[in-house]
Amino acid sequence: MASAMLKRSMVVNGIRVLGTRAFASSSVTVGTDLVSTISDVSLQKARTWDEGVSSKFCTTPIKDIFKDKKVVIFGLPGAFTGVCSAQHVPSYKKNIDKFKAKGIDSVICVAVNDPYVMNGWADKLGAKDAIEFYGDFDGSFHKSLNLEKDLCAALLGHRSQRWSAYVEDGKVKVLNVEEVPSDFKVSGGEVILGQI
Repeated sequence: MASAMLKRSMVVNGIRVLGTRAFASSSVTVGTDLVSTISDVSLQKARTWDEGVSSKFCTTPIKDIFKDKKVVIFGLPGAFTGVCSAQHVPSYKKNIDKFKAKGIDSVICVAVNDPYVMNGWADKLGAKDAIEFYGDFDGSFHKSLNLEKDLCAALLGHRSQRWSAYVEDGKVKVLNVEEVPSDFKVSGGEVILGQI
């Protein structure tokens, strides 16, 4: 896979270091058509184990989530984690009426977790009636968009970056990605609400 290199400098122990970071050429950007770009990827809607069994562990194709809809979607490192629970999800939950007033069909939270953990977390946050929660259990959704993040140092394994997007009929109109997953500067509900 072809990649572009971004060069940046940083100061480490008082010494300026030139670093590089590789970005896959398939990285999501404003204008990306998710329905055609990642049509083979699907997500798992948050549910109980019994609901999973009764649905034969069905998944939801990307086209069913985005086609002919106005969607605000945000990704985060993981269910039950600090910033995600205390700030990220609440910033969308408290603004749900404002999103609906702007014609948004659905507000979606996605994380590299299984749908059962996402369901338990949504229940704990009291957010299931406002936000749709999806699990990206193997990280394939985030990998395909180059939004994955290695958080092994924090004992989380391979997860998602913290990000948000406004997607209209499958096309990304707005994309915000935090510099580091612990940041909460550009991906909150209030920010993207002002961008729609």
